[in-house]
Amino acid sequence: MVTIVFSHPWHGSFNKAILDTITAKFDKENKAYQIIDLPKDNFNPSFSEAELAGYSKGKAVDPLVTKYQEMMKNSDEMIFIYPIWWGTMPAILKGFFDKVLLLDFAYNYTNGWTPLLSIGKSTVITTSESPGDNFKPFVQDYFIPNMLYSVGINNATWLNCEHIVSGSDEHRKNFLKKVEAAV
Repeated sequence: MVTIVFSHPWHGSFNKAILDTITAKFDKENKAYQIIDLPKDNFNPSFSEAELAGYSKGKAVDPLVTKYQEMMKNSDEMIFIYPIWWGTMPAILKGFFDKVLLLDFAYNYTNGWTPLLSIGKSTVITTSESPGDNFKPFVQDYFIPNMLYSVGINNATWLNCEHIVSGSDEHRKNFLKKVEAAV
């Protein structure tokens, strides 16, 4: 099962076109997938006091967190789609990692740090106005090793559509073809 985590609030965005391209391909191939649409789910990325109290114990308070964990347990592949804003991921996606990847679900450190998930493939798809090279340190040196590999979300590939606003329609269409070929 492929789990797609979608993190753009506007369903008229190019990020949504990326999601639609992927789901159309999966539908055509009869490939099983599920979507975590964080904005549509009204996911709150901030910790409440009760959530923070349960965090160090690996306890989820938000029912969406439990739902997302169950979805991830049934996944052998994950795809993350998000815009790069202010040089990083949207807060809603950061909150997803903070709240969902809990102790004894995604990792433990009884015998040193141990990833607990076993997701064989992951694809990170981002959009930005600035050139993708500007974000390599964040995505390839931080996000992938520290937020994916550290919990067992493995074999990551990163695709970025740069010049999302200033680029031509042809540029964006070519990127969608690249996405379709990569997933």
